[in-house]
Amino acid sequence: QELFKKLSLEYPVFSNVDSCTGVLVSSTSWTEDEDFGVLLDALVKYEDAVKKDAAESQLCNLLVVITGKGPQKQFYLEKINILGLQHVQFVTPWLETEDYPTMLASADLGVCLHTSSSGLDLPMKVVDMFGCGLPVAAIQFEALGELVKDGENGRIFKDSEELSGIIQNWFEGFPSSNNVDHKVFSENLKEFRNLG
Repeated sequence: QELFKKLSLEYPVFSNVDSCTGVLVSSTSWTEDEDFGVLLDALVKYEDAVKKDAAESQLCNLLVVITGKGPQKQFYLEKINILGLQHVQFVTPWLETEDYPTMLASADLGVCLHTSSSGLDLPMKVVDMFGCGLPVAAIQFEALGELVKDGENGRIFKDSEELSGIIQNWFEGFPSSNNVDHKVFSENLKEFRNLG
């Protein structure tokens, strides 16, 4: 993974990624429009699930890549540091424009926390993820169903409990999972990309 090697010079955590590490990516503007606490709570539940059945756990370690700048970034970075998770690592890189699509294409699952105050605007970050062949778990709001078809090209969730279930299901047995969603989403995202 050339991008991870390049980024590891500035962000050493990328050098820990191997074929058994799940990579989850979320792009955020770190504003109140996106409740980042939902993702953090979901990842704490993921960590608990790994620890609960440590001997038999089929859940992999995760690297959570969060891109973007914004006013609440420092607040959430402090919360992340306090969590002290062992099976989930976080990194908040600043990516060059040309590296962003490569990061999306290198990830295993995207998470979108964007909610529309009008309920009408669709998150372009989901379009970016789909364009790179990346399946998405997105928080529910009124118009989202026009873009994310639950069970076809991604998953829709309402809260951290549902998101954690999606993440656990997605990464169970990773990387050699026979998860049906992986195959279905992959095929449907190929069609999406062909339309563009």
